[in-house]
Amino acid sequence: MSNVYNVAVVVGSLRKASINRKVALALAELAPANLKLEIVEIGDLPLYNEDIDGDSPPAAYSTFRQKVGSSDAVLFVTPEYNRSVPAPLKNAIDVGSRPYGKAVWSGKPGAVISVSPGAIGGFGANQHLRQSFVFLNVPCMQQPEAYLGGAGSAFDEAGKLSESVKPFLQSFINAYGQFVEQHKK
Repeated sequence: MSNVYNVAVVVGSLRKASINRKVALALAELAPANLKLEIVEIGDLPLYNEDIDGDSPPAAYSTFRQKVGSSDAVLFVTPEYNRSVPAPLKNAIDVGSRPYGKAVWSGKPGAVISVSPGAIGGFGANQHLRQSFVFLNVPCMQQPEAYLGGAGSAFDEAGKLSESVKPFLQSFINAYGQFVEQHKK
């Protein structure tokens, strides 16, 4: 019997009905038995500012850091904005990386799935986020890479996941379950 690992899921889109949020929720339903996924909200994080991050940081910083810090792994589900990650996601990365030397990301096995209605599936955001993992000390699952293009048709009008997309997401989350298991041993 394997352990159950808590995975902090960071969704780069702030829209409550975003395709990225729907994909994150679908991944939580498809997750293998060794993973428990929970979305960690980023929308209420003030822009990172070292001047307000002293002895008494904003409550939103502390809550976010505690949730990510107590997780075993991190999964990013992101759209692409201007060939990079959305500003709220970059801000969350910065909040979690401070104070220097106390990053909540360090050592947590991570993965990225980029989700876009466009044809290339958020490739730029996916790769840009992976660059940040190097500094954050997040071991990144290299394969399978996950880019969900044409994501506007991934769910029907009732919000049900398309049967044509389900095997792709299942394969990705199963591989991530194995990756987390290997890195947490």
